[in-house]
Amino acid sequence: MQETLRRMREKRATGDRGFTLIELLVVVVIIGVLVAIAIPLYLNYTKGAANKSAQSDVRGAISALEQYYTENNSYPANGASNGGVVDLGNGQKATVSTGNTVKFASSGGTYIVCGQNQDGQTIYVYNSAQGGSVKKSTQTSIEACVSNGN
Repeated sequence: MQETLRRMREKRATGDRGFTLIELLVVVVIIGVLVAIAIPLYLNYTKGAANKSAQSDVRGAISALEQYYTENNSYPANGASNGGVVDLGNGQKATVSTGNTVKFASSGGTYIVCGQNQDGQTIYVYNSAQGGSVKKSTQTSIEACVSNGN
């Protein structure tokens, strides 16, 4: 019996030991904390990218409208994105990112361009009468944005 106990003690002392339950739980908790930090950061990053995409689409539509004006001496009456393209007429088009929506309306010598990002929560507007840069709209729908110009 004593011999068996001695062999077991030697084997236990020299053998490989695994992780304890406490060590495994600590690792799982650390991974959980890292995931809890990373997921919101990633979601904010993707939302910011969608917003920048909508702003870029509005700027692209502005360039296309100005080019249309240069060639035709007037702005097209109105338009909206359809299948990733805003058709201005006379073969001129402005591309729109997948999932985004861009609408515009013109009256006299001014125009309003509104763009909505993929999640539909943020709308950006450019009003040529006011000039400046592309701004976040106060409207809740893209149709209201085009009608009211803010």
